[in-house]
Amino acid sequence: MSQAVNDSPPSEMTLLGHLSELRRRLVWVGAGLLVGTLISFIFAEALLQFLTRPYGDQLQTLRPTEGIETYFKIALASGAMLSMPIILLQVWKFISPGLLPQEKRHVYIFLPSAMVLFLLGIAFAWYVLLPAAIAFLDGFLNNVFITEWTSQEYIGFITTFLFWIGVSFEMPVIVYFIARVGIVSASTLREQWRTAIVIIAILAAAVTPTVDPVTMLLTMAPLIVLYILSLGLARIGQRQFERAMALETPSTPP
Repeated sequence: MSQAVNDSPPSEMTLLGHLSELRRRLVWVGAGLLVGTLISFIFAEALLQFLTRPYGDQLQTLRPTEGIETYFKIALASGAMLSMPIILLQVWKFISPGLLPQEKRHVYIFLPSAMVLFLLGIAFAWYVLLPAAIAFLDGFLNNVFITEWTSQEYIGFITTFLFWIGVSFEMPVIVYFIARVGIVSASTLREQWRTAIVIIAILAAAVTPTVDPVTMLLTMAPLIVLYILSLGLARIGQRQFERAMALETPSTPP
């Protein structure tokens, strides 16, 4: 009897219940972002100096408030990265009411793996992609253009690039869990590989701060590898979903 209770399906929520839960989670996300941003103010200046190293020179400001705006932008971007564990936890808490009790234990896999992939994405963007991108931009027609970047534009594309590459590296974890709850199957992902390559190319073009094909290909390469890894994880998640559904389906009496 206790086993039947433990494996019982979760209770369904109404639309208003889902909206209320979504609002609650967004409040927690906002609170985490606020706390992360406040903490980031402590080391925002040091982080700003660190991010200007690839440029190798001081950044100019064209408006009286541009330096302050850039400082706040650094704190906000750093706060978003620091609060990523809270954001992921709130995403998990939002979807967990629709999971079975044994499925909720996957939070111990979801959060660490998502954070590791996020940090790997940031590291790859910083050490591989950004040096190539900045070298291309800095050397493009330097006999015609004078390269003097403003602080707001430079910091803007640096932080945006790092953040979205980090997010895109979380693709395997996301694919596994949507396959685990039966939203997508491994066969569908495998059959739509051409469409996936096109989407990856569009994503790489959107997050790449340059228009040169080398940087775009450097961005696409790890995303394609992650997509292939996602196929294997989707197959595992699909099998787990099918086993769970088989346990929930009552046997037909003779």
